[in-house]
Amino acid sequence: MTHNTASLFQQKKVLSENQPLAERCRPKALDDIAGHEQVIGPDSALRRQLRSSYLPSIIFWGPPGVGKTTISFLLASEAGFEFESISAVSSGIKEVKEIIEQARRRNEFYGKRTVLFIDEIHRFNKAQQDALLQAVETGVVVLIGATTENPSFEVNAPLLSRMQVLKLEPIKTKHMREIVHNALAKDVLLKKYPIRLEAEDALIHFGGGDARRTLNLLEIAFQISDKNAEPLIINEELVKLAAAQNPLYFDKKGDYHYDTISAFIKSVRGSDPDAAVYWLAVMLEGGEDPLFIARRLIVLASEDIGNAEPYALSLASAAFDAVKKIGMPEARIILAQITTYLAAQPKSNAAYQAIQGAQEEVRTNGARQVPLHLRNAPTRLMKDLNYGGEYKYPHDYDGHFVDETYLPEKLTKTKFYKPTTQGREARLKQYLETMWRNKGKK
Repeated sequence: MTHNTASLFQQKKVLSENQPLAERCRPKALDDIAGHEQVIGPDSALRRQLRSSYLPSIIFWGPPGVGKTTISFLLASEAGFEFESISAVSSGIKEVKEIIEQARRRNEFYGKRTVLFIDEIHRFNKAQQDALLQAVETGVVVLIGATTENPSFEVNAPLLSRMQVLKLEPIKTKHMREIVHNALAKDVLLKKYPIRLEAEDALIHFGGGDARRTLNLLEIAFQISDKNAEPLIINEELVKLAAAQNPLYFDKKGDYHYDTISAFIKSVRGSDPDAAVYWLAVMLEGGEDPLFIARRLIVLASEDIGNAEPYALSLASAAFDAVKKIGMPEARIILAQITTYLAAQPKSNAAYQAIQGAQEEVRTNGARQVPLHLRNAPTRLMKDLNYGGEYKYPHDYDGHFVDETYLPEKLTKTKFYKPTTQGREARLKQYLETMWRNKGKK
């Protein structure tokens, strides 16, 4: 068994100087948490529910280091629930079922309810998520999941419909300063030293909105400082030196994370496989979720390559499935293959532009009437009204094509899809121009 209970947080133990600073500074009550007032503040809906002795099943959605795990534990603690914690990365259905059975017995024999906290719940597949459904429905457990991915895409709809989704934003600068100041003033080790922090802005910048990362950085800077100095000075040089020990770690989920995925996508779009594979390496070395990368490549295959090489979408989808099955470290090879392949393909965003234009037309003017000859006629009345009566079946004509009108009357000359001359799309362009030349539509 790998799941953890409240001992994970060392709440009832004397804090040791050997523990990481982020662990020593972990809040002991919801009111001690800096920020997130709308989600867990005294007047929030969640706190009101808690005061009414009700704790719903929740998904906390947000970047790392914003307090998802801590908040979940404190909610369980203040509600008087037992707390069971597992990671979706290392746990399976067997372990989930064991915890659910323990929770059932705990409630039956001792009248004590259980919070099951699942970190990175988006990593659970459909079968694993389905195994949770009945326990949530019947109230055997209160499920709290943490995810960095949009739960609308990653959590099964039946399970998601039974949970409240609460989004936690990156910690604001003013709250991060509060966290740092509390650490300097109250930590069991740091408070022993007359520390003068001269690089607070740099510390918060490299922390990237992640409290755990910021405190880890502060701890490293403290460790490499001159302990005999009075005051002990932590300046920008020390902070940068601390960050340099693991620059990817300190940046991978802050602004640098978004800048790097942007550089990666733009390198593939720009047909530079060398740059693309470099940024891929940066993300993987920084601990990025390989499935996050694979998802973006699927979108890119359609948005930026499209019909210039239609097979790109199939290959990107296959790569996603392979990455999901194989996992790291071998998944890096699959990602490298699909990255270099997509970067080396001719590019077209014509399909993307087509749907953008069509949606804009519908939003502006609404959905127009379907032409009579294109309507379905399942009943006799509809046939009598000539629904579909003048429809021309293309396969009855030479070349399996007939000069027909398929758009609403006022849009007959409109061009949404404008194929390029790139790759295989050039053949589509030639075909469409040949077939539609009489109408000048293509």
